[in-house]
Amino acid sequence: MLVYNIIQVILLSLLGSATLYIFIFAVAGVFYKEKKSAKADRHRKFAVLIPGYKEDEVIVEVAKSALLQEYPMGLFDVVVIADSFQPETLAELRTLPVKLIEVSFDKSTKSKALNKGMATLTSHYDIAVILDADNIMAPDYLLKMNAAFAQGAFAVQGHRTAKNQNNSWAVLDAASEEINNHIFRKGHRVLGLSSAIIGSGMAFYYDFFKTMMADVKAVGGFDKEIELKMLKAKHRISYQDDAMIYDEKVQKADVFGNQRRRWLSAQIHYFQKDIIPAIGHLFTKGNLDYFDKAIQFIQPPRVLLIGALLLLSTLFIGANYLLNNGISYSTAWLAITAACMLALLLSVPRSFYNWKTGRALISLPSGMLVMLMSLLKTKGANKTFIHTKHTSSSR
Repeated sequence: MLVYNIIQVILLSLLGSATLYIFIFAVAGVFYKEKKSAKADRHRKFAVLIPGYKEDEVIVEVAKSALLQEYPMGLFDVVVIADSFQPETLAELRTLPVKLIEVSFDKSTKSKALNKGMATLTSHYDIAVILDADNIMAPDYLLKMNAAFAQGAFAVQGHRTAKNQNNSWAVLDAASEEINNHIFRKGHRVLGLSSAIIGSGMAFYYDFFKTMMADVKAVGGFDKEIELKMLKAKHRISYQDDAMIYDEKVQKADVFGNQRRRWLSAQIHYFQKDIIPAIGHLFTKGNLDYFDKAIQFIQPPRVLLIGALLLLSTLFIGANYLLNNGISYSTAWLAITAACMLALLLSVPRSFYNWKTGRALISLPSGMLVMLMSLLKTKGANKTFIHTKHTSSSR
């Protein structure tokens, strides 16, 4: 019985601490309020950087859409950094008023493409905006970003949201994105910490970003590397909830798994790399932002956390009853599971409370299994370029 209870306490402690983390920020996120946009002091010049690898199916539509910003012409350039595109795609892009930069690498990465693209550009820019090759900016996106920098922002993450919810996998992916927006962006900003960045829909001072990226060699998770660099230097990252970026959500289990495998591998890599320095910075420089980011990397995926809690709480509550092991352990399991469920319910936008989401929940056990398999296959994934092919850019 002693060994059994020790195991139970260890699991309660691990899952309880992970639940407490998301619960605190989920509750905080409820109180998020967007700052009223003051009139911008001036219109800054933007470079909208769109790196893409074999994205022939979506890139032309994305480029055309990016040109439709409600922002003064001549004060933003759409820059397509084309890696391994088909000749006919390149020919079509050349008919558009975009800056087309062709690149080719033995081993392609997003960081290489961005660095080569910025090294090629000769114009002066104030702000760099980074998009994925399937991202569609809302027409007022650059106006919102310009206002954010006018209010003193140093770096800004926009609100990335789904542009498609056409099957259960896409709905689950879309819900996951909004949960992360609530916890890691809204909740963090309410409590005075930096917003997490996502890899697209984000904006930085151009010269700062170009200098910072020059040292980035990441194969996967380049956004994690620049985020850590910024937080380590005590630069605050803002969040602009009304600056919308529409992102294609995955529609197949294998794509979902590969994408999560890449993300999880990057998180584990940067946790191992930065946790000790982050602890040092916390105690010597009071840098809570950097420490929080390192801790954030080791948080289990929300779908795995709730799955583990539902399974283990059922097993342990049943075993405790049969063993007459007292009520305190079972009460703890119930409390932690309820807190996790409440955190997720608070984080999911009301728009997801519909039959489509209900049907998608049937696929949740499959999603949990895919996430678990992805977690078991993370070794070396951050050292290999794993391309997520995009197939549609229609909203």
